[in-house]
Amino acid sequence: MTELFRLFSENIFPIIFMAGVGFLIQRLFNIDPRPLSIVIFYALTPTLIFQLTFHNQVNGTDMLRMISVVISLAIILSIFVSGMARVLQLSPAMKAAFLLSAVFMNAGNYGLSLNSYALGQIGLAWASIFFISTAVLNNSLGVFFASSGNKTVGDSLLGLLRVPTLYAFAIALVLRLCHIEQLPTPLSKPIEAMAAATIPAMLLVLGMQISRTGLPSNKKLMGLAIGTRLILSPLIAAALTFFMNLPLIGRQAGILEAAMPSPVLAIIISMEYDAEPEFVSAVVLLTTILSPLTLTPIMAWLGL
Repeated sequence: MTELFRLFSENIFPIIFMAGVGFLIQRLFNIDPRPLSIVIFYALTPTLIFQLTFHNQVNGTDMLRMISVVISLAIILSIFVSGMARVLQLSPAMKAAFLLSAVFMNAGNYGLSLNSYALGQIGLAWASIFFISTAVLNNSLGVFFASSGNKTVGDSLLGLLRVPTLYAFAIALVLRLCHIEQLPTPLSKPIEAMAAATIPAMLLVLGMQISRTGLPSNKKLMGLAIGTRLILSPLIAAALTFFMNLPLIGRQAGILEAAMPSPVLAIIISMEYDAEPEFVSAVVLLTTILSPLTLTPIMAWLGL
C-alpha cells in the first residue's frame, strides 16, 4: 500500500494537480479553452514532438515496432468494439461514439505527462512515438468512425495534411537522416522553451475541458467503454509489446500509453459529426477520473 501511495503521489498526483488548476480556472472564470487548445495544437505540440524526435534515442527499427503496436492495438480494439456494438444492436451514431471513446486514448497531455514523470526522457521518447502514431489514427480512423459514411476515406486522409505534428515529426526525421545533431542557438532556445511549456499547458486545457463535460447518459454501455479503455487496452498492449520484442522501457511506455483514459479529441470529433457527443463526453470524464485507480497498480506491476 505504501508503494502504491508513492507511485500515485510522485507520478499521478502532479498531473491531477495541474489539471485541477485548469478545472478551477474554468469554474471561476468560465474561460473558453479553445483558443489555448489551438495554440497547443498548432504551436506547442509540434515543437515538443520535434524536440523529442530530433533528440530521440530510439532507433528506426524500434520506432517501427512501436508504431506496429499502436496500429495492431487499434485494429484489435476496433474489432472487439464493433462486435459488441453488433451484439448490443447499437445505432450507427452510438456505435461511432463507442468506438471513439473506447479505441482511442489520451496519449498526449496525460500519456506524455505520466511517462515523463515515471520513465524520464528515454521513456518520453518512446511515448512520443506512440503519441504521434495515435495522432495519425485519431485524425483519420477517428474521423472515419464518426462520419459513418458521410465522408470519404480520401477526405479523411486529406485531413492529415492539417495535422502540424506530422510535419514537425517529418522535419526532425530528415534532420536526423542528414546527421545534423545540433540546431543553431537562435532556433534551439525557443524550441526548447516552447516544448517545455507544452505538457503543463495540455494539462491545464484537460482540466478546463473536463469542467465543461456533462453527466453520464447510458450507464451500461458506459461501463463497457470504460472497462475497454482502462483495463482491456493495456492488457492487449502488454501482449503486443512482448510479441514485438520491445525493450523493457519501450514496453513500459507502450503499456502506460495504452492504459490512458479516453481523449478530449474524441469529444471534438463526436460534436463535429454528431456522434452522440454527450455519451463520449461522459466517458472521457469518467475514464479520466477513474484512471488513477487503474494506472497506479499498473505502474506497480511494471516495476516503476
